[in-house]
Amino acid sequence: MKNLKHLLILSFIVTLFNISGVVAQETEESEAAPSFNFSGTVDTYFRTSFSENPVAPGTSFANLNGFALGMANFIVSYEGEKSGFVADVVFGPRGSDAVFGSVGNSSELVNQLYAYYNIAEGVRITLGNFNTFLGYEVISPAANFNYSTSYMFSYGPFSHTGVKADFALADNISLMLGVFNQTDQTEANYDRYTAFGAQLGLYGQYINLLAGEDYFQLDYTGGFDLADSFFLGINATTASIAGDTGFAGVALYPQLTTSDSFAIGLRGEFFSETDGFGALVSEGDADNFSLTLTGSYTSGNFTFKPEFRIDSASSEIFAISPTETADSLSSFVVAAIYSF
Repeated sequence: MKNLKHLLILSFIVTLFNISGVVAQETEESEAAPSFNFSGTVDTYFRTSFSENPVAPGTSFANLNGFALGMANFIVSYEGEKSGFVADVVFGPRGSDAVFGSVGNSSELVNQLYAYYNIAEGVRITLGNFNTFLGYEVISPAANFNYSTSYMFSYGPFSHTGVKADFALADNISLMLGVFNQTDQTEANYDRYTAFGAQLGLYGQYINLLAGEDYFQLDYTGGFDLADSFFLGINATTASIAGDTGFAGVALYPQLTTSDSFAIGLRGEFFSETDGFGALVSEGDADNFSLTLTGSYTSGNFTFKPEFRIDSASSEIFAISPTETADSLSSFVVAAIYSF
């Protein structure tokens, strides 16, 4: 009996240790450990147009001729339990275009640089420079389906420097409120211009607002899964400057996934400007319609994107030869993107 008693006590102690170990393990797994992360992209491409003069459409990034460089993008981030930061730098022609609003040499390579603090569950405050919340497309070539970009993205804001508060109001419902410097001025507020931003997210659909001195932009970004392998993205925007000039547009992004490694997508964009906004013409009104067909083949971290694009404008804005202009342009791009 004595030995049996000792055996029962020993079994009870072992059981307690096992239970404690399981509880401790579950607690450790439920509390994500703080972590550093290093990620980024490298992209390069070939572009040509089917004309004597290899002119590019008047949109950002994929606008150089022949074999050309995109950018190297390096992102270092830290995510803690309550706070963290992101340091995102860019090198190369695409990177220079992305941070064109930087005035001083100290920030001409900074794509994003911000710190955040979670002041309560579902409430985050972010201070610094971050990419814009407006529009369907982004600066990173890996995050866009099409390699070339739309007019709406190219002539809207790229980034903001300021402070914003993000609220997770409920499942699939969010709100962002922010105060920023002048759009695309990275280092500081040189013109003493203040902009106000807001975003309301409802089940994957976003209403975006940016307003300030002499500037107003209202934007809708969203999309729907029409089938298991078919997605339709949507972007519509309108912007005005000083109430005199501005632009508006709408774009549809149907995308079909045919296998784990291949997808094909189309961007159809109608873009219109008023009173010589400058995207298409320097005086008067103008509009442009473009169709961009892109294939996307992915193998591991590597993505290969062939792309055919047709632009058709209301006036002859494309210099197709040294002595001739036209109201339409056909061009071809093939891009290689590596993400890590």
